[in-house]
Amino acid sequence: MIAPARLLCVLMGGVAVLSLMLYAFPTSWPVFVAINLSLALVAGFDLLSLPRKRDLRAKRTLGHVATRGAKHPISVTIENRANRPFTGLLRDDEPWGIGEEAQEFSIAIPAKSRAALHYTITPRQRGSFELAFVALKTESRWKLWHRYFQIPCKDSLRVYPALKQIGRYALYARMNRMSLLGIRRQRRIGSENEFERLRDYSPDDQFRSIDWRATARRLKLTVRDFQTSQSQRVVFLIDCGRMMVNDFEGESLLDAAFDAALTLSYVTLAQNDQAGLLCFSDRVLRWLPPQSGRKQLNRMVHAVHDLHPQLVESRFDDAFMHLHQHCRKRTLVILITNVIDDQNASRLKAQVANLVGRHLPLTVLLKDHELFDPAHGIDPDAENIEEDKATLFRAAAAADILCWRRQVLTDLRQAGVLTLDCFPEQLTAPLVNEYLRIKGRNLL
Repeated sequence: MIAPARLLCVLMGGVAVLSLMLYAFPTSWPVFVAINLSLALVAGFDLLSLPRKRDLRAKRTLGHVATRGAKHPISVTIENRANRPFTGLLRDDEPWGIGEEAQEFSIAIPAKSRAALHYTITPRQRGSFELAFVALKTESRWKLWHRYFQIPCKDSLRVYPALKQIGRYALYARMNRMSLLGIRRQRRIGSENEFERLRDYSPDDQFRSIDWRATARRLKLTVRDFQTSQSQRVVFLIDCGRMMVNDFEGESLLDAAFDAALTLSYVTLAQNDQAGLLCFSDRVLRWLPPQSGRKQLNRMVHAVHDLHPQLVESRFDDAFMHLHQHCRKRTLVILITNVIDDQNASRLKAQVANLVGRHLPLTVLLKDHELFDPAHGIDPDAENIEEDKATLFRAAAAADILCWRRQVLTDLRQAGVLTLDCFPEQLTAPLVNEYLRIKGRNLL
């Protein structure tokens, strides 16, 4: 697209104003005609100096994997194949969610040469994004015209969840300073090698495995057999429905759930346990069977990077049926969700209670600041508390929801379900502590 620049508009406006003098001096019309023709001739010659589309090429250099909330460098190179230099403004394609707002940069491109621009973005959303073009606004030689280009330059960018918590956990674990993250040490009951049975001695057995008390009772050499602690399974069921849409300080409840689940997965895999993942809304969105090894964490990160909360009713029955069909062995099932109404809570309790006995369920309910903060923002000793009735009503409604929510948690505990009730930004440490408590007390 070609458009007149501000300078050309000012000149044309000035000539139009001067033309009003013809009412006072009608005989001076040849002068005004000459001025208009001169301006048109100059503008026409300047128009020819604009670059053509075939004169410009663009190339973008970037890492195709970024982290939400972390700065990510990008480099854009513009090649000028024309015989004259150009100046203008450059704006890279930034889909919604990558940066806060589109950034414009001044750029000068020498003739028959290249110009490179380096900048950084801070992705705010997870997902897969396509960068399709580079927008460029160039100026003519005498700055009377602008020409706008959209130079094709296709690249893909995948934004993964923030893994800062995992890095901090690994750092403090090496420093033996886990208490700084709010994680408590749990004493493990028993030993790593648990007793299995007594049997007769064979020539290949070690002498230290002989049970002398059993030998004295039986009057025959008897040894103790041990079994190595088996790898246990942890499966995360993460609700991606309407209950997880709300956010706090730019982070949705679902983002907090993913960050905590991935951090606990790192801890689980470090304990030689198996970690799995099931994400669902009105259908099952992702399913990763529980596996061990470092590669499993990479699979989980890749599986959740493009999942976003959906404004649909979550189908707990489909999710638990899928888990029943694909996970037969006893597993620690960690369900991360939110409840704000009786209908959703009743479906949740009915499905989670069915897991008791077959699996060990742990239900994590995330608190929403928009609902819970008003209940704690009232000072009963304030003098003007009666004047702000709207605040008082909001506090009363929030307190009623708190009482109802506490009853939901009580019903789950009475059904044999482990529970956690946390704000999203405080979820990771209590979740890791609960996992370590379960491991330490051999509940699984």
